[in-house]
Amino acid sequence: MLTSVEICAGAGGLALGLEQAGFAHQLLVDIDPDCCATLRANRPRWNVRQGDARELDGGAWHGVDLLAGGVPCPPFSIAGLRKGSDDERDLFPALIELAAQIRPKAVLVENVPGLGEARFSDYLESVCLQLRLLGYGVQYTVLRAFEHGVPQLRPRFFLVGMHARYATHFRWPIRAPYPYSVGEVCAEEMGSLGWEGVEQWLSLAGAHRAYAPTIVAGSRIHGGPDMGPSRSRERWRNLGFSSKSVADAPPRPGDPQPPRITMNMLARIQAFPPAWQFIGTKTSRWKQIGNAVPLPLAAAVGKRIALALRAPDIDYRGLADFERGFYDIRQLAA
Repeated sequence: MLTSVEICAGAGGLALGLEQAGFAHQLLVDIDPDCCATLRANRPRWNVRQGDARELDGGAWHGVDLLAGGVPCPPFSIAGLRKGSDDERDLFPALIELAAQIRPKAVLVENVPGLGEARFSDYLESVCLQLRLLGYGVQYTVLRAFEHGVPQLRPRFFLVGMHARYATHFRWPIRAPYPYSVGEVCAEEMGSLGWEGVEQWLSLAGAHRAYAPTIVAGSRIHGGPDMGPSRSRERWRNLGFSSKSVADAPPRPGDPQPPRITMNMLARIQAFPPAWQFIGTKTSRWKQIGNAVPLPLAAAVGKRIALALRAPDIDYRGLADFERGFYDIRQLAA
């Protein structure tokens, strides 16, 4: 197994995807106690530490294969104040310092697509320069989750840094059209209490490869469990969901159309395993789900990193069939 250390681990979306890709986690760090409780409840074997990534002694983990992290997105998100490096939550300096201490073979960063916008170009180039000075070849791109096995739009920014020996062998994952609709993913729970409206609802939500808008988490603007900004709400309505709020339970017999989505359905759209438990208040659980990296997307990127680290001379032309299983949400969530 390849080894990894992850900061800002959240509820475990990135960690689960990387595990699917062949990484054994040596340490998972998050400052939020509910996130840490969620990780411990579901994966007792993982070494989970609650604390600030800026206080982590990277020297103790020198030589792991991968340093990963979904560093806080509010400094670059349209849902935050977009203060960039002036935001106290900016953990890119901490991540670069840890890379200097740990000296992993690869570094993986996930964030909102706003980080790739022109207004942050100087900051992003500074991050890339610092990683290059540490000996990493750096690539970055925006990947859309619905093109990598997730029934959700969710564009995400990814940056991968790899030591020179491996950098030229890294390729971004190929697109794989999502085979299921968001309705198919949510249908089992939607009808679990005997609601008669499932078939009518599926006429919209079950349309061929229909995918959800990006699930949003709590922020300074969207602080609680809601359905996001106006454009997202409209998309939810077009898919046959109520856009008012998140329900505590699926609809019961006699409940009207359109139904409200539940926390469990949102977790399934993010491809968390059905048995995955989220610890905390409703708002905390909403934030954990909404901030997560979808498992298939994390697995797709992680697999490409693993391939570059394990087999620098691999022929990438023959990977389509080999990778396909990593894009199946039902396989990943089993």
